[in-house]
Amino acid sequence: MSIEHTDKPGKMAVAVGMSGGIDSAVTAWLLKEQGHDVIGLTMSIWDPKLPFTAAKQSACYGPGEAEDIASAKETAAHLGIAHHTISLVEDYEHGVLDEFRRQHLAGLTPNPCALCNPKMKFGFLLSRAREQGLRFGRFATGHYARIVRDQASGRARLLRGVDATKDQSYFLARLTQSQLAESMFPLGDKTKREVRELALRAGLGRLAEKRESQDFFEGEDISVLFGGTGTQPGPIVDAAGNVLGQHRGIIRYTVGQRDGLGIAVGRKVYVKEIRAETNTLVVADREGVFTDRCRVTDMRWIAGHPPNADTGVAVRLRYRHAGVAARFETLPGGSLDIRFESPQFAVTPGQMAVLYDGDEVLGGGWIESAGSEPDSRGTHG
Repeated sequence: MSIEHTDKPGKMAVAVGMSGGIDSAVTAWLLKEQGHDVIGLTMSIWDPKLPFTAAKQSACYGPGEAEDIASAKETAAHLGIAHHTISLVEDYEHGVLDEFRRQHLAGLTPNPCALCNPKMKFGFLLSRAREQGLRFGRFATGHYARIVRDQASGRARLLRGVDATKDQSYFLARLTQSQLAESMFPLGDKTKREVRELALRAGLGRLAEKRESQDFFEGEDISVLFGGTGTQPGPIVDAAGNVLGQHRGIIRYTVGQRDGLGIAVGRKVYVKEIRAETNTLVVADREGVFTDRCRVTDMRWIAGHPPNADTGVAVRLRYRHAGVAARFETLPGGSLDIRFESPQFAVTPGQMAVLYDGDEVLGGGWIESAGSEPDSRGTHG
């Protein structure tokens, strides 16, 4: 099969999604060094009307956004490129936060980054920028992932980044062929150490010490985003239905959680299930939170179609999950029944399951339920 890297095209106009951090800054610098006509784009998504008490936060969504935008502008000025801030507050509210709230209230644990990338960063950011008259042929980000193109078919393929400790292909698994076709990930073949060295060479050393964004929303009680809903106390029960205590609202818990349960039963117990319909947490010992399969809905295949079901795959069940060998069966309606080679701990409804063939990302869908008898509770729309 004839393959060429799409991260190394001829000279063109490239917009770079700039977060204010080191990775996107080095991405912009590399592309300018290669002779491309580069501009910087930064999303503005934080709603200042939200109540909060924390100071500066290192998160992709939070009240520290103004500092991140200022950092991106400073970097663009240093590199001698234009920078544009694109306001997407309402788009983010309806495209990400509404779904984030809905899933939490349904007893799921949503993944905001997996929701945001196809809708916002690779979607509304680009369309709104073009509506404002900005012209560019490619969009580049600082993700640690790779894109290659099959010359025969023209199909874009998404691969893991070479730095296994920073690989971010998981978060990109629901991008479409059209989105991948105009995307560039210049850091995909580099390690974080190499990126830090490049930052120093580019005169961007100040960013090397900047704390990286660690989460969607840090330093606040998540209930700030819910206006008080989802915080009603309810029972914590064991598998037999015995009441062991009370929880503080289902939005504050996730499958596999042990700390913060506020109960003393003489042994370690973990959240096994969140039953939103009865406002109940079910807990079990560690062994009781393992499962050998899950059901996945709304699967998006990067190739546009699934591989042969007899093909063995590896599936990652959350970002930091190492992956497990698995096989899948396509069910009526397109859902997948995925069976793991070995039982996995805390398979969490609402998270994304991403299937791989070696380094190649096949696609991603939402974990609907875990266990031997998947049900339809919490199906994603």
